[in-house]
Amino acid sequence: VVHEDTKTGGISGEIAAMLFEKAFHDLDGPVVRVASLDTPVPYAPTLEEAFLPNAQKIFTAAKDLAKF
Repeated sequence: VVHEDTKTGGISGEIAAMLFEKAFHDLDGPVVRVASLDTPVPYAPTLEEAFLPNAQKIFTAAKDLAKF
């Protein structure tokens, strides 16, 4: 589950919980969340890029999931 909010308290946690509750026995691997860091949103553009989920973070998570 990918979203721009922080990992803690973000919507992805609720979506992941719903997936586990409704489809636990059908899952072949874990539900992984790719989200922003659990820090205040930085103002500087370079720091904001590091803060937000990006293609590299999504690719890494997908690659790790493919190992299951």
